[in-house]
Amino acid sequence: MEMPVPDAGVLARKARVADRLRKVLPADAVIEDPRETKAYECDALTAYKCPPMLAVLPATTEEVSDVLRICSEEGVPVVPRGSGTSLAGGALPTADCVILGVSRMNEVLETDYDNRFVRVQTGRTNLSVTGAVEEEGFFYAPDPSSQLACAIAGNIAMNSGGAHCLKYGVTTNNLLGVRMVLMDGEIIDIGGPYMDAGGLDLLGLVCGSEGQLGIVTEATLRILPKPEGARPVLIGFDDNEVAGACVSDIIRAGVLPVAIEFMDRPCIEATEAFAHAGYPMCEALLIVEVEGSDAEIDHQLSLITEIARGHNPVELRESTSAEESAKIWLGRKSAFGAMGQINDYMCLDGTIPVSALPMVLRRIGEMSKSYGLKVGNVFHAGDGNMHPLILFDANKPGDLELCEEFGSEILKLCVEAGGCLTGEHGVGIEKRDLMHVQYDAADLEAQMAVKDVFDPAWLLNPAKVFPLDASATRREKALAAE
Repeated sequence: MEMPVPDAGVLARKARVADRLRKVLPADAVIEDPRETKAYECDALTAYKCPPMLAVLPATTEEVSDVLRICSEEGVPVVPRGSGTSLAGGALPTADCVILGVSRMNEVLETDYDNRFVRVQTGRTNLSVTGAVEEEGFFYAPDPSSQLACAIAGNIAMNSGGAHCLKYGVTTNNLLGVRMVLMDGEIIDIGGPYMDAGGLDLLGLVCGSEGQLGIVTEATLRILPKPEGARPVLIGFDDNEVAGACVSDIIRAGVLPVAIEFMDRPCIEATEAFAHAGYPMCEALLIVEVEGSDAEIDHQLSLITEIARGHNPVELRESTSAEESAKIWLGRKSAFGAMGQINDYMCLDGTIPVSALPMVLRRIGEMSKSYGLKVGNVFHAGDGNMHPLILFDANKPGDLELCEEFGSEILKLCVEAGGCLTGEHGVGIEKRDLMHVQYDAADLEAQMAVKDVFDPAWLLNPAKVFPLDASATRREKALAAE
């Protein structure tokens, strides 16, 4: 089948914009060959693809400023991209956009161990932030499962968390300041290397804004001293609901583990075949980790195991070595990849009150039978951030649509249970038309009014977050005002 020939006007605009961008960027930083821009046609939500008009790879804040100024003058939409690991379509291009990737912006700019912060360019990967400070006995706490690849830029955009967020919080709890470029090219600094800034909490506004307000090029991050030690315990159950009730009881007892992770049988089986972590074959598995001195660890684990025994676990196994602990976490960190080896899946990201875990797990099981699609559950149980993996066949007509419908019902259930649509993956395109479920018209209007201030022409990361009917109207108003 022949590829459609682009309209002459579109080609002329592309050539003009590319020519202007090449004047402010190195030659290899402007990508316009369709065979090369194809690499940017999707992120980790691969069900949706659209090659961009152009892609650019700036290396400095000043180069980002030049790119945004030119695109603003040309009226060209810009889609920010970190490492492309977004599971919600947060970096999905539009055909008329410029993808702005920050992967070349990966330097450590400043470290201050006395004041416990590190300042980095935001193309730096999550795990490499810890890598830059660990020799001095420090670490960066947020640890998404994709931390080997995901960029700090994307972590800030989606307010990412990870397994250890129960104790240390998500990105917003570990972000001290940002340097951000607005759509017109203006460079602004928000926050800084101190606990709190005066005035409006603009940093809280930026973190989790999904590239709607500006492009963050530098970040000042809180780093923490490594704990004396840490130790996980595996707890197996013969029922998902019982495992959920155990999590609720641990939290209710006032114990604060550093992490509580949940996996059900489909994930256990896939992960064990992939990582050989030595997991027990049961219906549900909890990984509960505590940290501190040996005495603190022993005390906390004694309380946790006492609570667990009250739920008749089929297995209760405490790690006895650093090697065994690493193996336990290797299994959990490998879960998404392991599931991908056996089936296509869609990974959701609803958040619920911990007390609602048993009910929500039961309802997901019932819906799974109703839709005829299997579900694997692996998630951060300690803070109720669920990641149901709906298994489907991408090559079977209608299966993707059925999977999306099922996913929508799960996310609606999360809201009904007192939770929200997303915990750390963001809204992107995946949940934008479910925003009506969580927010009424006045709520959405307030959020869109904020975007009006930062991005009046609505050029940054178009077609994301807000329901299409609302954002399309906003964009038409912006164009009419020009």
